[in-house]
Amino acid sequence: METRIDINAVEPNAFKAVYALETYLAQTGLSKTLKELIKIRASQLNNCAFCINMHTQDALKHGETQQRIFLLSAWREATSLFTEEEQVVLAMTEEITLISRQGLTDATYQKALALYSEVQIAQIIIAIATINVWNRIAVSTHKPIGA
Repeated sequence: METRIDINAVEPNAFKAVYALETYLAQTGLSKTLKELIKIRASQLNNCAFCINMHTQDALKHGETQQRIFLLSAWREATSLFTEEEQVVLAMTEEITLISRQGLTDATYQKALALYSEVQIAQIIIAIATINVWNRIAVSTHKPIGA
């Protein structure tokens, strides 16, 4: 792939704004494991090799198992490996990432309401939106793996 612009170098204030979302998310009660599952699954859907590479390594550092990472793209068939709460978040991640298909469905939203507070749901939505921003930056600029 050809080298493209480095947005952080060209527009550092834009990067700072997205990093501010990460700072906010670090202060929420969402577990590191849950945030990494969101990041990996959205990155898989967006075909963002840079982010998949980064977040699978981060997940392993935070104690995630290789088996769950390997089966994340097939989580609906591997439900015994993921809690009910994680399954709802993964469904939210898919529906929000693939928003043009149908968006966050009422059924998924109602399941989330049964398991999470409105504050937690807001935090989950922000986490999903944030990784989608990063994915779009990395894919659009051909960010090399490990850079």
